[in-house]
Amino acid sequence: MKGLLLAGGSGTRLRPLTYTGNKHTLPIANKPMILYAFENLVNLGVKDIGVIIGPLKEGVVEILSHTKYPDVNVTFIEQPDPLGLAHAVMTAEPFLKDEPFVMHLGDNLLSSGISDFVRVFEETKADAVVGVTEVKDPRQYGVVVLDERGRVKKLIEKPKEPPSNLALVGVYVFSPEIHKYTKKLKPSWRGEYEITDAIQLMVNDGKRVEVVKIKGWWKDTGKPYDLLEANQLILDTIQTDIHGKVHDSSLVQGRVIIGDGTEVKENVTVRGPVIIGNNCVIGPNTYIGPYTSIGDNCVIEGVEIENSIVMSNVKIRNVAIRISDSIIGNYVEITRESSIPKTHKFILGDRTSVKLV
Repeated sequence: MKGLLLAGGSGTRLRPLTYTGNKHTLPIANKPMILYAFENLVNLGVKDIGVIIGPLKEGVVEILSHTKYPDVNVTFIEQPDPLGLAHAVMTAEPFLKDEPFVMHLGDNLLSSGISDFVRVFEETKADAVVGVTEVKDPRQYGVVVLDERGRVKKLIEKPKEPPSNLALVGVYVFSPEIHKYTKKLKPSWRGEYEITDAIQLMVNDGKRVEVVKIKGWWKDTGKPYDLLEANQLILDTIQTDIHGKVHDSSLVQGRVIIGDGTEVKENVTVRGPVIIGNNCVIGPNTYIGPYTSIGDNCVIEGVEIENSIVMSNVKIRNVAIRISDSIIGNYVEITRESSIPKTHKFILGDRTSVKLV
């Protein structure tokens, strides 16, 4: 069985974070988002993984070309235009050939992994397996209606009036039969080749389409708040692991990871769950609150921060108000000067969001 990992798209909903790189490289608990999906496939025993990449591929190739899994073959497949999930399957057909495969969206995280999908696929000899979970507002997802046997009866992409609250999660298992049906597709009203339409054609033809109701949480990290929530969910699973130096006057409480070469200076409080990367300088006079992840090579001094993602090579000094619910990109510098007259000075990229209180 092969793997198909989707890392294309333009990440418009995550701008300005995605102006300079692919959204799948954004860190969640100091780990590139794409690696959570990649490792789900590896943990299944998949040795041959095709990765769909688009024009905005910065970082994805580098990350997946240097993983800790040398026995896994990674093939990068260009998809110049993001024309839908079914189009990704069509583009990857020369790689997939006549083998069954698991398709995993690179921006979807599942706490329970994906082994149940393959188990159901093999036990039922299905032509397709889809995953679903109950959601409050199904209108922004593909929606599934089940028959009395619990099999897929109908699929609708982003319906205005959902007939069900079962949303598709971003993991599928397909037999080679899927290729017959992607070839029959026409673009939807969105101008895309929808995987839901291809699966519906399989259902209409009497093909066996099974469903897995996932256990645990699922997160589609398509928007900034989703990144913060995913960061919280992952940080809730960490265990304390301190490698750096912590000053005797400082306090580390709860589950905290501190990387190699990091120094926590005097009068610092770190209240977990928190992860701090390698070669950082934290403090003095600093508070790092729960659900904060700080990347490598950061300097955080005279700051209170919580429930935030701070990427690598960031410098934040002497900010008078607490920072919360924030995502701070690589190489950002935030400082407070004491000069008179007091002014705010900004150098901001396109679509940046700044809130002052």
